[in-house]
Amino acid sequence: MDQTLARVELLRGTLDMLILRTLLLGPAHGHQIAKHIQRSTEDVLQVEHGSLYPALHRLERRGWLSSKWESQDGKRELKYYRLTAAGRKQLAVEESKWKRLVSAIARVGAKAES
Repeated sequence: MDQTLARVELLRGTLDMLILRTLLLGPAHGHQIAKHIQRSTEDVLQVEHGSLYPALHRLERRGWLSSKWESQDGKRELKYYRLTAAGRKQLAVEESKWKRLVSAIARVGAKAES
């Protein structure tokens, strides 16, 4: 795998995990998902709509999310995304990969300080 493809896969996997993790809290529409990620990372991560919606559609195609158009209080309809059982399983896989990556990076940092 070339470096560019590996980088794209890392970023995509990270975004997937963040979306799945956010939806573990309950159903949300796209703007709520993006805002939750931004708030919970203290504005370090800001997910642009150009990245978020393709990711949501990809996760839905894989069966990790389901969606439904809903309106609340007679306002315009919004598409709410929900985590599926398969999505919960995938979240565990993604979090395991992330923990291995963070651990590997920490080891490199520790060796550099030695």
